Amino acid sequence: QLQLVESGGGLVQPGGSLRLSCAASGFTLDRYAIGWFRQAPGKEREGVSCISKIDSTTYYADSVKGRFTIFRDNAKNTVYLQMNSLKPEDTGVYYCAADRIWSRITSVQNMCVMRTYWNEYDFWGQGTQVTVSS
Repeated sequence: QLQLVESGGGLVQPGGSLRLSCAASGFTLDRYAIGWFRQAPGKEREGVSCISKIDSTTYYADSVKGRFTIFRDNAKNTVYLQMNSLKPEDTGVYYCAADRIWSRITSVQNMCVMRTYWNEYDFWGQGTQVTVSS
């Protein structure tokens, strides 16, 4: 099967940390750009952080810059999102997505923040819940 599986979510207190994993099955993840997205109840989906496949250029939403880090472990065919200093507004379902084609001709920022490009992702995971609450 060709799929992405997210894991690592859970309940954490404000100021705490979580590391989310995005593991690929049936394809080689280092051939794809990867995006992390999230959606909270009553809010629209937003791009959180993305990483290119060519030079590992990264993009972070202003709301998470300095707190979150995206990185690859190609040996494990996995991309991670390290989340530190978590806030209640970080609560939501987090999804990872993989793109092979469009990231060759547009920027990682565009793939992360422009809704037009979200439809071009080849694979989406099922999501993992992150809840930040005291």
